[in-house]
Amino acid sequence: MEYQLEEVSPVQKKVNVTVPAEEVNAALNTTVALFKKDLKISGFRQGKAPAELVESRFQKEVYEQAQKDLLNVHFNQIFSELGVEPTAGLNVDDQTSMKRDQDYHYSIEFEVRPQIELPEYHGLQVQERQTEVTQDQVDSMVHQLQRASSSLQVEEDGRPPQDGDVAVVDFTVYENGEPLENFQASGFELPLGQGQALEDFETIVKELHPGEKTKRPVTFPEDFINEQLAGKTLDMEVQLNVVKEYQLPEVDDDLAAKVGAGSVQEMRDKLAENMGKYQENMERSRSQQELLDQLASRMDVSLPPSMLESQLNYLLQKKQEQMESQGKSLDSLGSMEELREQFLPTAQDHVKKQLILLEIAQKEELTVSDQE
Repeated sequence: MEYQLEEVSPVQKKVNVTVPAEEVNAALNTTVALFKKDLKISGFRQGKAPAELVESRFQKEVYEQAQKDLLNVHFNQIFSELGVEPTAGLNVDDQTSMKRDQDYHYSIEFEVRPQIELPEYHGLQVQERQTEVTQDQVDSMVHQLQRASSSLQVEEDGRPPQDGDVAVVDFTVYENGEPLENFQASGFELPLGQGQALEDFETIVKELHPGEKTKRPVTFPEDFINEQLAGKTLDMEVQLNVVKEYQLPEVDDDLAAKVGAGSVQEMRDKLAENMGKYQENMERSRSQQELLDQLASRMDVSLPPSMLESQLNYLLQKKQEQMESQGKSLDSLGSMEELREQFLPTAQDHVKKQLILLEIAQKEELTVSDQE
C-alpha cells in the first residue's frame, strides 16, 4: 500500500491511497477462507467448498468484508505513521472499484486538531473577588429547606389563590364558540407565580374563589409553542376547584436533622459553609474563564468544521429546550439560518477555547486517573 498526503487546510487532510493487486488478492483470499470455514453448500462437506465457488456465490458479502478489513488496517497504519488523530468521521471515496487482480485506488478525507502555537501563559494574572455569605442568604437557604420538606394541604378558608399556591382547575379553550378538544383539562394542578403558565391565565385563576367558574379572553403570544394558538385571542373557561398551600415545617431540631445537623445553629452553620464553598467555586470558575479569555484573545486558531458544527447544533438545541420550557417556539426568534448566524460567534469561541485547553493539557502532560 502506498499513499500521499494532501494538506487541504490546517485542519483538513486528504490521503490518496493505492493498493496493489497483490494486496487486494490477499485480502480477498483471507476473507474467502474465513467465509467458507463454517459454510455449508450442497454437495460439499462443511468448509470444503472451493474458494472460487464461495467468492462467486457470495461476491457482494465477500468484497464488502474484505474492503472493510483492508481499510481498517490501512487507517491504523496511515494515522500512526502520520502521527495524526482524526477529530471526526472519515470520508472515504472509492476512486476505483475493488476487484481481484487489479490495483485499488481510494482517498480518505478527515479533520484533525490544528497545530497551535501557545503564547506564554504562565504568569497570567486575574483578580479574584472576596466572597461573603450574608445572613439573608442563610435565611433564604433555610426557607428553601423548609419548602423542600413541606407538604401541600387544601386551604380551607375559601380565599382566592396567590403566588406560591397550587391551584387545581378545570379549563377549556374555545374558538368561535367551539371547545378545542386538545386544549382542555380537568383537575389540572397549576403552581402559581413560577412562570409555568400564561400570565393572563394565572390572573384569571387568582381572581376566583374555590368553586367559581368564569370565561375570559386570553391572548396567546406570537411565539407560543403551539402554532394553533400562537398570536390568537381565544376564550378560556376556567373553574377553580381547590386551592392548595404549602405547610412549612417549623425551624427546629427536626428540620436540622434533615441536613445531618444536631441543632438549628449547627444547621445554619452548615448551610453557610456550603454556600461559602459554592461562592468560592463560582468565583474561581469566573477567574479561570477570565484567564482563558485573556489567552484566547492573543491567539488565532483554525477551527475544525465538524467541531464547530457540533457545538453550533448543541447551542441551538439548548436554546430550543429553554424556549419550549417557557411554552415558546424557537422559530419565533427567526429562521434557522438567522439563528445559526446569531449563535456562530459563541460556537466559535467555545471551540477555540476547547482546542486551547486540549493543547495546554497535552503540553503539561495532564492525565486523569481512573479514580478521578
